[in-house]
Amino acid sequence: MGLLIGWLTSGMLFGAAGWLLYQRYERLQLRAREAERLAELGTLTGGLAHEIKNPLSTVQLNLQLLSEDLPPEDEAYGRITSRLKTVQKETSRLRDILDDFLRYAGRMELQKKPVELNDMLEELVDFLTMQAQMQRVQLRLKRSDQPITASVDDRLLKQAVLNLLINALQAMPETGGEIILAAGRTDNMATIDVIDTGSGMDEETAGRIFDAYYSTKRSGTGLGLAICRRIVREHGGDISVSSSLGKGSDFKITIPVGPPFADQQELQTQPTPAASR
Repeated sequence: MGLLIGWLTSGMLFGAAGWLLYQRYERLQLRAREAERLAELGTLTGGLAHEIKNPLSTVQLNLQLLSEDLPPEDEAYGRITSRLKTVQKETSRLRDILDDFLRYAGRMELQKKPVELNDMLEELVDFLTMQAQMQRVQLRLKRSDQPITASVDDRLLKQAVLNLLINALQAMPETGGEIILAAGRTDNMATIDVIDTGSGMDEETAGRIFDAYYSTKRSGTGLGLAICRRIVREHGGDISVSSSLGKGSDFKITIPVGPPFADQQELQTQPTPAASR
């Protein structure tokens, strides 16, 4: 009887392990298909986007020249310059949309190096603190208890986190609020949380917020968070959000790092730079 129970228990454990491996395999396959689709999309449309940007630059230049050629004494000067500024603004917006599209669909080559994530987040807080204070927002950094070193492209990862911080600032009411940038680690995964006390989102919005061209802002391109997700996934991680309408949101980035405490060992074994002669 005991042997039978042991067999059943072992079978259940093997079955559970097999199911977990299958789910992981499916997730990897999904990411591979998405990466392949993005690569093909970038190849097909990258050239087209560049061809559109070239005449856009010509249009912008000629609009500037037209505004300079208008005589101020002309009675239609104010009306015409106002319309020219509107067209210039819209052409600039089109250029921004194309730039965002190229960042989203184009080839993304990571230049990885060991980065201490707490220090990286501290740089972002220092950079954005003044803007936050102007909006009556308290921006705080919650460092992890231990150093967290991960092999990442710090330029791209900073771009992703900065985008989340700016979105959090824009979600704040006029009375201000609080944003917490927190670093943590669980086993072989590092976490970066951007927590705000802003307007929050309903369940439907939270479920679509990372979709390309989905935006809750009137002037948004709808690619900012999609680019964030792509940057994180290129690092082998993922990004998620939990939010309550009227209470705020928590955007969580997870990226893989080495075995626990390997980052401290890596820092300790870094060669000391030779003294300058």
